[in-house]
Amino acid sequence: MSSSTLDRPVPPPPAASATTRRPRRARRWWTALAAVAAMVAAVPIATTPASAESNGGVRVMPLGDSITDGFNVPGGYRIELWQRFTTGGYRVDFVGSQFNGPANLGDHDHQGHSGWTIAQIDANVVNWLRATNPRTVLLHIGTNDMYGDTSGAPGRLAALVDKITNNVPNADVFVATIVPKSGADTQVRAYNAAIPGIVQTRAAAGKRVHLVDMYRALTLSDLADGVHPNATGYRKMAAAWYDALRTVPGSIGGDTPPTTTPPTTTPPTTPDGCRVAYTVNAWNSGLTASISVTNTSSTPVNGWALAFTLPSGQSITSGWNASFAPSSGAVTARNVSYNATIAPNTSVDVGFQATHTGNAGRPSAFTLNGTACTTV
Repeated sequence: MSSSTLDRPVPPPPAASATTRRPRRARRWWTALAAVAAMVAAVPIATTPASAESNGGVRVMPLGDSITDGFNVPGGYRIELWQRFTTGGYRVDFVGSQFNGPANLGDHDHQGHSGWTIAQIDANVVNWLRATNPRTVLLHIGTNDMYGDTSGAPGRLAALVDKITNNVPNADVFVATIVPKSGADTQVRAYNAAIPGIVQTRAAAGKRVHLVDMYRALTLSDLADGVHPNATGYRKMAAAWYDALRTVPGSIGGDTPPTTTPPTTTPPTTPDGCRVAYTVNAWNSGLTASISVTNTSSTPVNGWALAFTLPSGQSITSGWNASFAPSSGAVTARNVSYNATIAPNTSVDVGFQATHTGNAGRPSAFTLNGTACTTV
């Protein structure tokens, strides 16, 4: 081959005219691409703020990880919680950038992110709060932190709670202990043990922060895979959230919580004996009280009511594992849905936050379904 042949310019291919036919394979590819584009255009993107559901009710943000998202049961605790809102006559608007759940979940918005840690929620929460301005926040976070630096988890949670209260100071923030986790009970208990102090410190500073004892609401048998609740577990979570919300007026609408008869499967029974352990942690204008109620009789107590009188100047602001009414004076703590029965020689643990005007003392007497209890 001569050099003149190598240097000879190669003529360009002819330009395709309007009548030039594409090869069959190319036509098929373009047809498929057009079909996909049409389908994408036709499907609404449910996770964008523009498509968020709203009924104009009180804005409640379910915030957390896969347990808030509803792993194993899409919608998770939000399904039962929504149904309880509807039955109770509350008008609530779930808010968040995420969206999932079945048709019987009336509002699918939430802020649950599978696999996320406290730090990941913290890094994004300001934008979410600004976008939705929630009136109430349901925070259940920390399960994924049990895989790594567990010792630093309480500090990270405290910083997250501070960020939430600083950005939405008028919101009620319900901070839950995390549910049990198979194979990590020591870590979970240590983390959960720090949460009441985190809540107490902020409540003492005037922040609208409340504790929800979610750990005691579930057992390992309520988990589908050792980490995430099954359907029964999610229903128990919903009951715990609902009971806590109803103790804080305005958190889900209305000025006062409605009163209902606590659900029981059998008529209330009177025990032959009972014992109450009462512990108070107080600061200058507030306190938290932990109450352990033991059935010392030989038969179960079904549907219980613990009566006591608070010292003058004390007023309950929120509680857990029981409904408390009224907020001062002669108070009755009634069982919630998941702890209606106290088996013989077993206990239930309940508690509340309260304000006081100088007297942080304890009640002098307790009665369980009318039976006087010994105190320790």
